[in-house]
Amino acid sequence: MIYFDNAATGGFKPDSVITAATAAMKYCANPGRSGHKLSLACLERVYNCRKLLCEFFNGYGYDRVVFTKNCTEALNIAIFGTLHYGDEVVTTVAEHNSVLRPLESLKGRGVKVHYAPLNVKGEVDISALLHFVTPKTRAVIITLASNVTGTSPDISVLRKVIPESTLLICDGAQACGHIKIDMKGSGIDALAVAGHKGMLGIQGSGALLFSEKFNPDPVLSGGTGSESNNLGMPDFYPDRLESGTLSYPAIVSLGEGVMYLNENAEKGAAHTRKLTEYLCKNLFGIRGIKLYSVPNVFGIVTFSMQNMQSEVAAYNLSEEYSICVRGGLHCAPLMHKALLSDGLIRASVCAFNSMNECEKFIQAVENLSSKDRK
Repeated sequence: MIYFDNAATGGFKPDSVITAATAAMKYCANPGRSGHKLSLACLERVYNCRKLLCEFFNGYGYDRVVFTKNCTEALNIAIFGTLHYGDEVVTTVAEHNSVLRPLESLKGRGVKVHYAPLNVKGEVDISALLHFVTPKTRAVIITLASNVTGTSPDISVLRKVIPESTLLICDGAQACGHIKIDMKGSGIDALAVAGHKGMLGIQGSGALLFSEKFNPDPVLSGGTGSESNNLGMPDFYPDRLESGTLSYPAIVSLGEGVMYLNENAEKGAAHTRKLTEYLCKNLFGIRGIKLYSVPNVFGIVTFSMQNMQSEVAAYNLSEEYSICVRGGLHCAPLMHKALLSDGLIRASVCAFNSMNECEKFIQAVENLSSKDRK
């Protein structure tokens, strides 16, 4: 089987990540909930993982690294924990439903939401976005890489032109692990991380990192292992945002993913870009194929096939050629609307895929396209 659905979840994990997660399940206690040696050892490991993430993204302190079960939860904390009645927020049509749905919900609670369009190249139009930003804008929420096309806005430029008081919240689901992200250097106030994609952790891992300017309220309340006599949530981070038992195996897998990336990220990004360059070049030459991506380090290549719905094409690639891709709207309906698309085929590769797999994929698409024209 050829796995080209890495933008949905990473299909390949380094041996070190698998070993760490397996060991955590064999010797697992509840981190920070008890005073015995095993619980304290697990707590120390979680602490080390916070430090690894903070250093990897040049964050604002280990205490401002909150573990979540995925990027969606991180974004929900950032959005629901920060935006309130009367606030104004600017986002883009390129966003995932993890941003769109929370914001649509808040529109019914008195939050004003503006959606910036794409430019003629299908990229987020920073100039158009700035038309919506005012001194009253509470936050700008933007993806660091489109999960549909793989385009990426220049966050550093954006930070320089929006008000200092405006929070910059970034969805890093498709970008983290693929490009260097410097939170302090880029002025990012909150970064939502998916652990199970480019970060190489297992499913159930994610994180929210945030600055001193960014102080979200809890969206979930419960046990923290600290201040148990207090019927309210603790007023300090990370405890304030981490209710209930943490997924220790997922967290240590994410920590191992960071250590792997510290050694291999640059090489992996170069290989991933090489694969997308090959796919884009060869898909462009197939009759009946319309390409929506350009070569990128995120591994995302989307296209349409004339006279064949994207879901049908994805099904045929799976059933006839054992190739895993994703068809449809990719949980980004406004992006597809802006692209005048009712669904696209997305092949998403990673550093663990091979050129041979790409060649087989191109041949399969050629075969399907040829049948489609008959």
